[in-house]
Amino acid sequence: QLQPVESGGGLVQPGGSLRISCAASGSTLDDHTVGWFRQAPGKEREGVSWISSTGYSRGYADSVKGRFTICRDNTKSTVYLQMNNLKPEDTAHYYCAADKIWSPIADPLEYDYWGQGNQVTVSS
Repeated sequence: QLQPVESGGGLVQPGGSLRISCAASGSTLDDHTVGWFRQAPGKEREGVSWISSTGYSRGYADSVKGRFTICRDNTKSTVYLQMNNLKPEDTAHYYCAADKIWSPIADPLEYDYWGQGNQVTVSS
């Protein structure tokens, strides 16, 4: 059973950068679409960025375009989310999720495998 595992969250000042990673236990991410989602208190879970199994197709939420970059290294079976120019509104619990099927939109209901998530806090 595939189990995504996130790492790299933490506290960062506004304007700062952070990179979070998603690896897997139990299986490999290499043949899965991987998505990053986030959920802030009192808000719905939203898709942040997603990448196809080959890495050729990627998507971003409008709120993070130009600031976040998703990439993957299938030799390490790891997906990364580089987050630059972070804003307080980026504060949330960030989840990695995986699915066998690619979709150009990030619908949480489409993803079968979920990590426990990591907290990202942007604050001075």
